[in-house]
Amino acid sequence: MATKKSQGTPSPETQAEAMKIARATQKPGQSKEQTKLIAQGIQHGIEQYKKQQKAKSRERDKLRKKQARDKVQDIEQTTTDVPAVEQVVVSKQHWLPWLLLVVSWIGFISFLQLG
Repeated sequence: MATKKSQGTPSPETQAEAMKIARATQKPGQSKEQTKLIAQGIQHGIEQYKKQQKAKSRERDKLRKKQARDKVQDIEQTTTDVPAVEQVVVSKQHWLPWLLLVVSWIGFISFLQLG
């Protein structure tokens, strides 16, 4: 089972990056303790930023998954609706054109026999 890192210890990369930034902004006459405190503040800021980015990433993933799920449901719904629409169109055939065709053929045949 994987163990979680404790919240109190930042990663070595974060510590190194914070110390690098603190040294870059160090003022003349500043003690090592003050620089260390500044580095801790920078570490805290970096951790907060990473937490915010992870939260935003999770929200984006949730939204993307939800949109994908909705899209699949829409596709499934439209595929089930298509046969129902076709059945309705097929069942709406009217008898009047067939009746007119039969009557016209009967009239044509009777015209030929009488004529």
